[in-house]
Amino acid sequence: MNKLVISNLVHRPIRSLISIVAIAIEVILILLIVGLSLGMLNDAAERQKGVGADIMLLPPNASQFSAMNGAPMPVKIGDVVAKLPHVVAVSPVVSQMSTAGAFEAITGVDLDSYNRLGAPFRYIEGGPFDGPDQVLVDELISKQNNIHAGDTITVLNHPVKVAGVVAQGKGGRKFLPIATMQNWMAAQGKASTIYIKVDDADKNTQTVVDEIHNYPGLQGYTARPMADYLAMMTANNIPALNTFIKVVIGIAVIIGFIVIFQAMYTAVMERTREIGILKSLGATKLYIVAAILRETMLLAIVGITVGIGVSYAARAGLKAKFPLLPIQITTEWLVLGTVIAIVGAILGALYPAFKAAQKDPIDALAYE
Repeated sequence: MNKLVISNLVHRPIRSLISIVAIAIEVILILLIVGLSLGMLNDAAERQKGVGADIMLLPPNASQFSAMNGAPMPVKIGDVVAKLPHVVAVSPVVSQMSTAGAFEAITGVDLDSYNRLGAPFRYIEGGPFDGPDQVLVDELISKQNNIHAGDTITVLNHPVKVAGVVAQGKGGRKFLPIATMQNWMAAQGKASTIYIKVDDADKNTQTVVDEIHNYPGLQGYTARPMADYLAMMTANNIPALNTFIKVVIGIAVIIGFIVIFQAMYTAVMERTREIGILKSLGATKLYIVAAILRETMLLAIVGITVGIGVSYAARAGLKAKFPLLPIQITTEWLVLGTVIAIVGAILGALYPAFKAAQKDPIDALAYE
């Protein structure tokens, strides 16, 4: 049967190649688009973790994405929180989304208090702010846009000097002095988020959260342990992203299904006499179905292999060209992509296979 299967595929190389490419595209769609979505989400979560805070204090009814909240929260709340037991550092932050050139969050920080939350900024070029209209950029922004310390760039429609290039992973990618951000947003004395560091994260995080919730005047604010925030940063907890991933998978499966169905159905029609000869020689219906499905499986395996290879090559190329695109190809999605492609291919081949098995050998032999 294996010789028969391979001979059939080699005899029709263009159709076999089209089927392989379709299955490869199915796998590439799943791995790259889903990988990009999850990569960006996980990258954002890792950068939030890198801030070093144990608690995020957000304004009432705030979005989980602080850059979308504006700056409605008085900075003086941080002074109140700093006096609570077990609190060792408090840092107010102003965040603003920018859509100029790229969709990104710009972060205004007080360097001294921000550095006390965790590991301080590590400077690759330049150094900290020494004036109001200055910015720190992370190493990936520097690499992708060829930005270096001393350059002048535009941030939120304002020209600013790059004071330094810092290692990535400290929350945002572009950092301004908090007073500058407040002035630009007409939000003097206000913050988007207040980060809180406690003396023992395992023992006292929830204690401080409860103290904030019970403090007069702070009951309406959202105090969220950073661990809970990071746990929320998954596709299942973001409905729009989860729906997007399902749509991408659905489109990929439809592509594979239609192409395999068309290829196998046409192959069955073209091989009517061959099928009649096989059945006249004693081939059972199961044998015919198995032969068609084995062809499909071979096409699927080759297509999946090509798709995985192209996905890794594309990820390497995109990472070199666009360092800010974190495409994450995980073992879980490699397995899921493989299973989805195989199931889609088999579904596409089932009807042609059963149609071939139902052919009458006498009619098939008389077929012109």
